[in-house]
Amino acid sequence: MKQMDRTRYAIVDLEATSASSLAKIIQVGIVILENGKVVETFESDVNPHEALSDHIISLTGLTDERLAKAPDFSQVAKAIFDLIDGAIFVAHNVKFDANLLAEELFMEGFELRSPLVDTVELSQIFFPNLERYTLENLARFLGIELLDAHTAIADARATAELLLHLQAKIRSLPLITLERILDFSDYLLFETRLIIDDIYRGKKAEPLSPELIEIGGLVLKRPHSFGAQRQLSQDFEMNLALLDLDKRPQQQLFSEKIAERFSDRNPAFIEAGTGIGKTYGYLLPLLANPDVGQIIVTVPTKVLQDQMMLGEIKRLEEVFNVSAQSLKSPKNYISLDKFLESLMTVDQNPVVNRYKMQILVWLCETETGDMDEIGQKQRFGAYFSRIQHDGDLSRRSFFADYDFWERHYQLAKMSKIIVTNHAYFLTRVEADKNFVAGKTLVVDEAQRFFLNLEAFSHRSGNIKTFLEEIEQSFNDVQNTLHRRLLEGIQFELNHLSQQFSDSGKQPDEDTLAQLRLYLKELELPILVELKKLLDKPFNQIWIEEEVFSDYRRLVLKSASLDFMSLPKFLPETQKTYFTSATLQIGHHVTVADLLGYEDYSLDSFSKPYEVSQKLFVDSSMPDIMEVSTRRYLYEIAERIKDLLLLDKPVLVLFISNKMMLAFSQILEEWGIAHLCQHRNGEATSLKKRFDRGESQLLLGAGAFWEGMDFANQNQLITVISRLPFDNPQTAISQKMDNYLRESGKEPFYDYHLPLTILRLKQALGRSIRRKNQTSAVIILDKRLVTKSYGQEIQESLSEQTELQIQSFPKILTEIGYFFDKV
Repeated sequence: MKQMDRTRYAIVDLEATSASSLAKIIQVGIVILENGKVVETFESDVNPHEALSDHIISLTGLTDERLAKAPDFSQVAKAIFDLIDGAIFVAHNVKFDANLLAEELFMEGFELRSPLVDTVELSQIFFPNLERYTLENLARFLGIELLDAHTAIADARATAELLLHLQAKIRSLPLITLERILDFSDYLLFETRLIIDDIYRGKKAEPLSPELIEIGGLVLKRPHSFGAQRQLSQDFEMNLALLDLDKRPQQQLFSEKIAERFSDRNPAFIEAGTGIGKTYGYLLPLLANPDVGQIIVTVPTKVLQDQMMLGEIKRLEEVFNVSAQSLKSPKNYISLDKFLESLMTVDQNPVVNRYKMQILVWLCETETGDMDEIGQKQRFGAYFSRIQHDGDLSRRSFFADYDFWERHYQLAKMSKIIVTNHAYFLTRVEADKNFVAGKTLVVDEAQRFFLNLEAFSHRSGNIKTFLEEIEQSFNDVQNTLHRRLLEGIQFELNHLSQQFSDSGKQPDEDTLAQLRLYLKELELPILVELKKLLDKPFNQIWIEEEVFSDYRRLVLKSASLDFMSLPKFLPETQKTYFTSATLQIGHHVTVADLLGYEDYSLDSFSKPYEVSQKLFVDSSMPDIMEVSTRRYLYEIAERIKDLLLLDKPVLVLFISNKMMLAFSQILEEWGIAHLCQHRNGEATSLKKRFDRGESQLLLGAGAFWEGMDFANQNQLITVISRLPFDNPQTAISQKMDNYLRESGKEPFYDYHLPLTILRLKQALGRSIRRKNQTSAVIILDKRLVTKSYGQEIQESLSEQTELQIQSFPKILTEIGYFFDKV
């Protein structure tokens, strides 16, 4: 046994017959690093004396024939041991490689006692913004060459380069940050902390970089400052040229209409097709107008808000020095006070301690403090809930002048552009009418703003979460009466849950009255959300069961059945614009009508006919109303199996999580690889993985209908599992039906059907976002053919792209021909 040399690293990668503890080694790759240089390498196939699975053959490129000629492990064991003995053992997922190699070496009489370092865990800490830490993903992020992934020597070389990048990143961090990190590094796997220790010991105390500042023992990135905004040209084309953008005729017309309508008193509704560049189309003429004050842009989701800030807004900042702020709910931002408090205790959960180290690194890099930047925060939401901002900041705080939320709040008052999302916009205006009063407001994707406005008249809360928070609070409540009241709330919530689980019974008025009585007497932070949910404006209260991949939850919901009018809710603005690809959603109904406007302008631009997209309706599918859900899903699965033979990416859209997850289970039983929302991750993460080609098949619901664009896919097949009608039994559907009837309209033909058409058009537009894209869309719901309203859907969709009604075998042939021809 050699004495350990802390400057020598053995970077090891193994390929094996499986990922289980019973796996056999089939290939070994080793790279020896000394003082940052590769001094030696080793690679060898190994005969496992068992057949490889198809998956391993596909993954590694190895075959049974090739391995039959390879040496047994016993023949290479000594060479491997001699090479790595005395070095620090490094691997990407070290537990697997070290355990497997140690077991095989032990059987040959060699004992592996090397310190073990895991580059996965180090990467999670020192590259905090990534969502996935596979070797391929890290190689892509860092520009590491990895031409033959899943061959041992190629992976070992890439891991060696990754280690060098990690060491460089650690060296770049301030000494104060490294000291804080080392407080928690004993919770890292095996001896992974050795890498940090060695760099820390050799690091000299130096002044902080001018970009950083130390406050309260935390190192933060200094706030970014803006100079004076450059004047934009009155010529739209000139501004496009300065942004290095090509001229688009539809975008030009759209921008002219934005400028023209500015002087009108009434709100302007402007309908323009997808893919014309609406964001620049409204921002450039508004920024060029000297009479326009602050511009507030609200978009449907936080995802689109982030995309806009990283895309169009960032470019406007670079070229014209436009000051802009992204504004979200306080809970999206880190509370530095709460985070510092969490550092004072070392949690027993190693995952929490790893997140603390990760955040210490992230604070040296983030300009926003928006925790959505942390790629894997959703994996341990409980900790991030502990450190999220609540909108309050003590002036005695260490961080009073550097608090992220406070900084955004103050800068938003002075910025030329504020970008927010529909949900937070409504919450903010409710609390502060001055937020938008007298300013220019642009509501992007206005049809979705209407849905958010409706959702705003709702409240919901997880009953289990309420009960857990009440249980945890008992230790902090000393007053006997208060404890009795908490126990009463706990009893009534359990009673509601039990009634619903046993018989589906909804809350009765007596129980709700008792809950309100208890809540009235208690002023505890944990009860604020429950109080809001049961408040008097919400005159309908019910329980719903929400289904996810590995759990179900009971959600208490409430809604106001009074129709919400946006003109009454919004204060007077300088100008308000509503833009969307579809504002007219029926012969008698517009989005403006649904929002409550009577006086408004409505302009519409012709939408280009999509020749690079084809729409098919499968006439051979069974009627969804006449067969079981299970049978219907099997019919879809058979078609997906055939579509995958075309070797094109396939997106399958569902209208319910329950149906999507049941379908995912069928695919798993059939051995069809796929990505499934909620089962394999959330929408944004899965879309990125799908775009990278990690899977040819993606199952999605919710955001995938309207909030996700597939501009990166040159060719895409979209499968719509069923028509996206609203559930007629929900409170919002019944509320809308009553409102429309009172307005002299027919709910189905004037609202539900147009809204379904709108959603279908939105889905069609997701895969045609730029030139040279080819898209095939298949609707599997036969009601499009058999029901009387199907003709109206067909006619509307045919205005956008070519529609064919055929049996599935013919559709399969047509799609193959269509993709080959284009």
